[in-house]
Amino acid sequence: MPTIIKPENFEFRTDSSSLEDFGLKTLIPRLGAVSDSKHFVFDIRQLDPGKFSFPYHFHRNAEELIMVISGSMTLRSVDGFQIVNPGELVFFEIGETSAHQFYNHTHSPCAYLDIRTTVGIDITEYPDSGKINILPSWEVYEKNTRVEYNRNEENVREIWNKLQEK
Repeated sequence: MPTIIKPENFEFRTDSSSLEDFGLKTLIPRLGAVSDSKHFVFDIRQLDPGKFSFPYHFHRNAEELIMVISGSMTLRSVDGFQIVNPGELVFFEIGETSAHQFYNHTHSPCAYLDIRTTVGIDITEYPDSGKINILPSWEVYEKNTRVEYNRNEENVREIWNKLQEK
């Protein structure tokens, strides 16, 4: 059954853990949850003047589509900086070539629709700060702690023997 979402019945809220420069607001409750979406994460967001959206990032297992509803904002991407205006769509493919961040360079709020695919787990990488985030569980790690696949696996027989003795 179709779900009709009327944004006027929701309210914009800023994530309470956001730093001062990150003033992104999201309609609450989250729209994907309201509609019981299985493969889309979608929200209407508002970026206030002088504020940044999320940290500069890209997704390893999700595509994302942004459509500006009102206002204007600056997109930072691997191609540099571009202004995005009402009615314009920006598609972000999977991978580091789609790294992005928004900044509201104007004196008015910018509202936009944010749609992202979600099939299982996504890894979001933050090139500026060297972090990775495992979604949807929000497990954030520093990327420089990467280890070799076989690290600390040399004692597999010992582990098995101990488990079989129990």
